[in-house]
Amino acid sequence: MKPVNNVGIKRIIRATGFSLNGIKAAWINEAAFRQESVLALILLPLAMLMPVSVVEKILLCLTVLLVLIVELINSAIEAVVDRISSEQHPLSGQAKDTASAAVFLSLIVCGITWASILFPLVSAYL
Repeated sequence: MKPVNNVGIKRIIRATGFSLNGIKAAWINEAAFRQESVLALILLPLAMLMPVSVVEKILLCLTVLLVLIVELINSAIEAVVDRISSEQHPLSGQAKDTASAAVFLSLIVCGITWASILFPLVSAYL
């Protein structure tokens, strides 16, 4: 049930707390989120240090964050499906597989972006 007077800065503070709880839950319960987060902790500073344009730095960072965002959505879908029923059902499998496919596609986008930006840098040194 929603609090009656949940407006203004109080709403923002509460929403921030809920968001941090979601990140904490994903960190505790999802190995893939932990792995992708560690990778993000490496790649985000690396992106900022690369000798590329500001737009390229933004693209590098956004694609890494996209992976984390889609992984969080995937985790949420999995939690909801598991909450509804523990029995095997084709639609449950379809929902989980589709969410997993979204993560996979976000990883491909990230990889292509990083490769496209890094390739000219690396080839210049070869």
